[in-house]
Amino acid sequence: MPHLTSMIAFALIAFGMVVTPGPNMIYLVSRSISQGPVAGLISLGGVACGFIFYMFSAALGITAFVLAVPFAYDALRLGGALYLAWLAWNALKPGGRAAFQVRELSKDGPRRLFAMGLVTSLLNPKITVLYLSLLPQFIDPTAGSVFTQSIILGLTHIAVSLTFNAIFALTAGSIAQFFSERPAFMLMQRWLMGTVLAGLAVRMAMDAQR
Repeated sequence: MPHLTSMIAFALIAFGMVVTPGPNMIYLVSRSISQGPVAGLISLGGVACGFIFYMFSAALGITAFVLAVPFAYDALRLGGALYLAWLAWNALKPGGRAAFQVRELSKDGPRRLFAMGLVTSLLNPKITVLYLSLLPQFIDPTAGSVFTQSIILGLTHIAVSLTFNAIFALTAGSIAQFFSERPAFMLMQRWLMGTVLAGLAVRMAMDAQR
């Protein structure tokens, strides 16, 4: 069982990543605006299946890696720190992507909506690195089964991500209009998220060197 502080910290990072622009958010918001909230929710079902695939793959892989390779835990921690630093730079750099940058999409049936949500999730590099580099930072090999800790943290991410993505899908039109009329809010969100991610990157890098 992961420590409560680790679960809370991971949930906060999951929240930060779900409100940071990425392929999943762009696709779900675009789909909801172009075809309606129900289409967005069906697509979200596919995205969720992608999360579950990554969760179990990472849990099995991280368990084997940590047990088989000396110093693997610190190596994963350093990798996660570098990825957080990259996310921070993308949030803070001039001309960063807007959170509700909408694409024009053709109308699709439920099966294709679900399949496209799944493909978008599986091909999303942000989710790939979250499970392979960030999730291990919150696992303590001395606190019990690495596999169990990985699953619990993965479920924490899925719960946070699905909750807020569902809200985005149901209110996409209103939120997109709000941000388009108030660009200062979007700039403030980018700087706040970038600063938090940069701070976490520094902390993880320092921990990896101990």
